[in-house]
Amino acid sequence: MPKRLLPRDYLAFLWAHRRLLAFGLLTAMLSGFGQTFYIGLFNPQLRESFNLGHGELGLVYGGATLASALLLTWLGKLYDRSDLRWFLSGAALLLITGCLLLGVSNGLVALLLALFLLRLGGQGLMTHIALTTMAQRFHGGRGKAVSIAAMGLPLAEAVFPATAVAALAYLHWRELWLLGSVVVLVLFLPLLLWLLKGAHGGELPVESRESHYARDWSRREVVRDWRFLLLVPAAVAAPFTVTIAFFHQIPLAETKGWTTELVASGLALFAVGHVAGLLGAGPLVDRLTATRLFVPSLLPLIAAMAVLAGFDATWAALLWPALLGLGLGFNSSALTPLLAERYGLAHLGAIRALLQAIMILSTAIGPPLLGALLDRGLHTDLLAGMIGTGILIASILAAIALSRRTKTR
Repeated sequence: MPKRLLPRDYLAFLWAHRRLLAFGLLTAMLSGFGQTFYIGLFNPQLRESFNLGHGELGLVYGGATLASALLLTWLGKLYDRSDLRWFLSGAALLLITGCLLLGVSNGLVALLLALFLLRLGGQGLMTHIALTTMAQRFHGGRGKAVSIAAMGLPLAEAVFPATAVAALAYLHWRELWLLGSVVVLVLFLPLLLWLLKGAHGGELPVESRESHYARDWSRREVVRDWRFLLLVPAAVAAPFTVTIAFFHQIPLAETKGWTTELVASGLALFAVGHVAGLLGAGPLVDRLTATRLFVPSLLPLIAAMAVLAGFDATWAALLWPALLGLGLGFNSSALTPLLAERYGLAHLGAIRALLQAIMILSTAIGPPLLGALLDRGLHTDLLAGMIGTGILIASILAAIALSRRTKTR
């Protein structure tokens, strides 16, 4: 088992692999254009411009997300046999086109296509590229590399919404999306391609290889493994919960009597919790293995839903998103290394793309489902209790799948 890194060693790790780690961090950050926390900010404008209700917009958004998940299962396989520079450029082109189309769309079909491209290029491919690259190119220090790359998500959560709110004081919401396409093309893509030049990861010590990593499973073998099927609910728990919480954040808060300002403060604490989870999880994954950390990573999510369901006080409005962020940080840091530990590296891109597609599918189902329930008058307390119970069941299934008696061979 690798020794726990001291802060000085952590800094040395960052410096030694600064280009590749920066690539992972910024690629994950770039996914923000297709993430729910950013698109959800334009919920009122989209409903007004296209004359849609909460449930109807959720259905359109869910349809776009579903289509992106289906295509990701095929595109994600190409990662394992493509030049990363070309794969990245293709994903960026999808994202740029989505930003442009949303900026000029004037019909429901154009809106659906724009959201599809944003979800596929952003949430789907950019996240897939960032985390899979870290898991494949880093062997020693994989947990830290994945957690550092995943930190691009809370960075985007902190930068994108604040920038959008400030920019909307001067720009129309459509102009802001057009500007986003320029930012991806002129700033992010050239920088990411430059960072890939000469970037390298860390190797696992020879004596540790056999004990830490499974044989290389094909994706066909993985989908037939009952242990993988038991892991799926736990894998989708965090993205499903975060997606519906962000997409319907204002309606959920209104049923609790919380102001928009209080919601904004909660989002800031979500980002703090997310970063704390990522920083803490990386070294723990390297020390304890992702297999041991994965199930405990779900506990903060359960606690977050318990607070949301049980309390209306101001402190609850601040605590539940912080716990949600903490759980997301731990869970996202453990998931990709877990796949590497259980199923090997040769087909990691294809396997992770499959799981990512399932996760995106869950985020496609979430917004229209919760939107319909809100339209029917269900209270936040009941909804949060149902979600928390579901996460608890998922954690039990994951514990069974990862128990010593069911170890993959």
